[in-house]
Amino acid sequence: MNWFVEGLQGSGKSTLSRKIAEKEPAYTLIQEGDYSPVELAWCAYLNEEQYQKTLAKYPELREQIKEKTYDEGEKKIVCYTKIRTENHEFYRDLEQYEIYNNRVSRDDFQDIVLRRYRNWKQDGMIFECSLFQNTVEDMILFRNATDEEIVAFYRKVREALEGKNYHIVLLKAEDVRGNLAVIRKERSDEQGNELWFPMMIQYFNESPYAKARELEGEENLIRHFVHRQELELRLCEEVFPDKYSVLTSKGYSEEEIESIIRS
Repeated sequence: MNWFVEGLQGSGKSTLSRKIAEKEPAYTLIQEGDYSPVELAWCAYLNEEQYQKTLAKYPELREQIKEKTYDEGEKKIVCYTKIRTENHEFYRDLEQYEIYNNRVSRDDFQDIVLRRYRNWKQDGMIFECSLFQNTVEDMILFRNATDEEIVAFYRKVREALEGKNYHIVLLKAEDVRGNLAVIRKERSDEQGNELWFPMMIQYFNESPYAKARELEGEENLIRHFVHRQELELRLCEEVFPDKYSVLTSKGYSEEEIESIIRS
């Protein structure tokens, strides 16, 4: 079995992923920023020329970069957020090579995602937000894709995953606003200054989706999250009806986890 743990930001995906990993110690846990055979969030996707230019520009990071580089055919995947440096230009440079936020064309984006799902061979994996979150967010906010277009794309994802043994665990937030308040507090510094939320608001406000509709601010971000959760539930029900379970975000029991794992 392989596990996809999904849900909104702040729903408890990391916690649940770790709980499943504790119960299944032989499994490999893949979290955001780790090298993943199926997902590219927080990773740069470079060709050989781009990779060599990066190594030449940051010789002091050469060994770290090589350690966090994985070959996939003609491409190099660099888990750049796992590299430690005070030079923030490095992170800005590598971010431009991510595939999300309109950095590659819509056709190329879908081809990359589908090809990696088809080529995935490993088993015994636990993936944190590697099926819905980043791809659905990208398609809504940066590709202006309709719900129907997203559902149609995920039917292709289902085909690409044909023959794989997997189960989706979707954490459903009963109170999106409340969850957001918790994560805002959790992701603040010791002085109480919010670190995550201002970046999330900027990310939303500057997206083509928000600009086209003249949307901005917390209330519209919450509406977006509510819509995204409804869409991800719809994807489970319509595209993966035999492959998913729903748990209440931060309200499930150990028995419920055991039941899903053993079913």
